[in-house]
Amino acid sequence: MPLQFHDQVALVTGASGGIGGETAIRLAAGGARVALLYNSNPAGAEAVLAAITAAGGTAIIVQGDASDAADAARTVAETVAAFGKLTILINGAGISTPLAFGAMTQEAIDREFAANVRSVALMTQAAAPHLAGGGRVVNVSSNLAYGPMPGMTLYCAAKAAVAALTQGFARELGAKGIAVNAVAPGATVTRMTDWLDRAVMDGIGASTPLGRVAQPDDIADAILFLAAPESRWVNGRTMIVDGGLI
Repeated sequence: MPLQFHDQVALVTGASGGIGGETAIRLAAGGARVALLYNSNPAGAEAVLAAITAAGGTAIIVQGDASDAADAARTVAETVAAFGKLTILINGAGISTPLAFGAMTQEAIDREFAANVRSVALMTQAAAPHLAGGGRVVNVSSNLAYGPMPGMTLYCAAKAAVAALTQGFARELGAKGIAVNAVAPGATVTRMTDWLDRAVMDGIGASTPLGRVAQPDDIADAILFLAAPESRWVNGRTMIVDGGLI
């Protein structure tokens, strides 16, 4: 039986496509009302909204920068104002920037950690008062946090920080009845991996025991499990979802 999210309200960051967009579509298909938070891709957010409404689901679009404290608070407030509550937060916003060692400027470091780490901290902080008593937070880390790749070390470090936030927040928020977990995807076919050569993606697929790279739905399924009541005794964990590569 598919996972059910009736009477649930989810806020998904990075919801304009890729893993975030697919997760939002699947949450809505399970009965959740969904707020789609995007930063700079309105057309993508509109496409996700159209897919949800065409299937009979309920969603709204909210715009903002998840790494900005004021925007984090405002988008949570807009979600609660629209739907009356918030029970699930999916921290899917992030960037993936290839940077050689010598190219790691102060600005590049700040940008990578703001998008991938600060966003998780600020959104979770803004959402937590509404999630008390059974809410769920699911973060998106990366399998590269466990096997850094040359030229991607800064991104790997940021995603390792997401895994650390996940475990720490689970300890801090567990007493409030809030479970915090994460998924750590491998290479997934999204806009975020468009910069990778086809040969590189093919090589990753060939090296993966299951013989391919991931599609967004592969990762969304794992996120939905961690957001659902069926994961009730899972907390503070980062689930590696990469076909067995790491």
